[in-house]
Amino acid sequence: MSKTLLIFAKKPTPGRVKTRLVPPLSADAAAELYRCMLFDVLGKVGQMTGVDRQLCYEEGEGARGYFEGVFSGELFPQEGHDLGERMAGAFRRAFDRGDGRVAIIGTDSPDLPPEFVGLAYALLADPAVDAVFGPSEDGGYYLLAMKRFHPELFAHIPWSTEHVLECSLARAAEAGLATALLPPWYDVDTADDLRRPGLVAPESTAPLTREFLLGLARLTSPHSPHTPAPGGR
Repeated sequence: MSKTLLIFAKKPTPGRVKTRLVPPLSADAAAELYRCMLFDVLGKVGQMTGVDRQLCYEEGEGARGYFEGVFSGELFPQEGHDLGERMAGAFRRAFDRGDGRVAIIGTDSPDLPPEFVGLAYALLADPAVDAVFGPSEDGGYYLLAMKRFHPELFAHIPWSTEHVLECSLARAAEAGLATALLPPWYDVDTADDLRRPGLVAPESTAPLTREFLLGLARLTSPHSPHTPAPGGR
């Protein structure tokens, strides 16, 4: 079965991305952080072999042109009123094209091990598994993979809450779907997430995000002769 990876992304525009980090970051700094995370994710998935990569972008001024300049795969606009409708539409389109095993990720986990994506495809090869979730520490999920379209996984889900994974698994059970779970990981959404040691460790797999956070730490260090507000000019 073919393997398709859908990447959900936004153009890194100040005031449109990482708004939960404003403050402590400025809108410009939050957008730069998002750009670093985006490029770390694109760099990582670009090294995957045997996977058809499709970027699903949120429409906005100049969004398609921006992604045409940074992504060499296929581009599709997201369609729908909320996250569930947009993800459902992306999955439906992929399966309508005849794709086999389809996984979706975002850009909030820049150091997500690529092995987790590979494991999702491997789990779907089991005839007894219908869907695979990658649990995130905030109660959501960083990855969803299926080999057939199951629209019930996107209905009546309290998106952007700590109950997303719980409710999604309940919907799957109600529909008689067998699910498998990947190892847990985390999203970078809050100020506390910026202080995760793994993001700035020398062995971090998100080099651009790491460099941004190290620069931010230098700016805000009490030993620095100048201590502007995070993201300040």
